[in-house]
Amino acid sequence: MEQFTKVKNNLEQRGFDVTCFATREEAAAYLTKKLAGKTVGHGGSVTLQELGLLDKLKECATLYSHTAGATFAQAAEAPVYLSSVNGLAETGELINIDGTCNRVASTVFGHEEVYFVVRRNKLAPDYEGALWRARNIASPKNAHRLHKNTPCAVKGDKCYDCSSPERICRALVVLWEKPTGVGRCEVVLVDQDLGY
Repeated sequence: MEQFTKVKNNLEQRGFDVTCFATREEAAAYLTKKLAGKTVGHGGSVTLQELGLLDKLKECATLYSHTAGATFAQAAEAPVYLSSVNGLAETGELINIDGTCNRVASTVFGHEEVYFVVRRNKLAPDYEGALWRARNIASPKNAHRLHKNTPCAVKGDKCYDCSSPERICRALVVLWEKPTGVGRCEVVLVDQDLGY
């Protein structure tokens, strides 16, 4: 997949393992096989839901999901953690914005393996573009999905840097390189549109 060549090379130079897939089905099959028999946690992710991966893992792994009754702590204590990102720069920076902060915390420390599943249109040419995307595309859509009473959720057009008590943008994490507090850290790139 030629469109991933630059970002793959830059991520690998920053210490990440990278795999690329043409379809969501291929990516889900790869991760299902790789994670079978393991204990896996995850944060909220439309990408993982649309991939169909969570349903597959329920059949072959121990899955801790707050959307299925598990606690954030159970997901955080799992040896393996799954996430996506809100923006990925072709230069190699991974950007996430979070409200509860369970998801961003789990991507930087404490797990034996962390996997980021990233679709093609989360890519931006550089760090500034990826940050803009995270704030002005992903965050308003997530606030709307979660039925938050924030300007971005109501208008759906951009970040207003609001002071709403329901604001979901409370922490910003940028991974410039693979964290030393994580074992294996892999970015799974999917050449289809998934999530926000």
